[in-house]
Amino acid sequence: IYMKERFKIIPEVFLLLIQDGKILLSRRFQTGYEDGKYGLPAGHGEYGETMREGAAWEALEELGITIDPYDLEFALTQHRWSPDADNPHACVGFYFIPKKYTGTLHNAEPEKCDDLQFFHFDQLPTNMVPHVRAVIAAYLAGETYTEFNWEMRQ
Repeated sequence: IYMKERFKIIPEVFLLLIQDGKILLSRRFQTGYEDGKYGLPAGHGEYGETMREGAAWEALEELGITIDPYDLEFALTQHRWSPDADNPHACVGFYFIPKKYTGTLHNAEPEKCDDLQFFHFDQLPTNMVPHVRAVIAAYLAGETYTEFNWEMRQ
């Protein structure tokens, strides 16, 4: 019996850490993806963990803070196309806002991030990962679902 393989989507988790009208951004460094551009604390969803658990893990790994997964408020989802020449694929990003956390916020991965700071929403850096800039705009517009880069699919 022939079974067609199902389309696969890569799950991603992101933190929208917002304080006093500012959002925390990290500048990518030596990662091989969008280095030199600001993005959000993030990672891939892993087998056997919920998206909230994954976001809490990334907070600890990248920022040195502890977040109870249930203290992560869902903000929005972004379905995006990545037209990578060697491996075009789709991703679904789940964006969460921490309601509270413990620990001292710091750059816990200096080998992957060379700057970590809060930016006013109206003064975001020009060198941002494009889909992150788009998702911040969607968040500010009150959207809970957004799509990005689908015009690039072939």
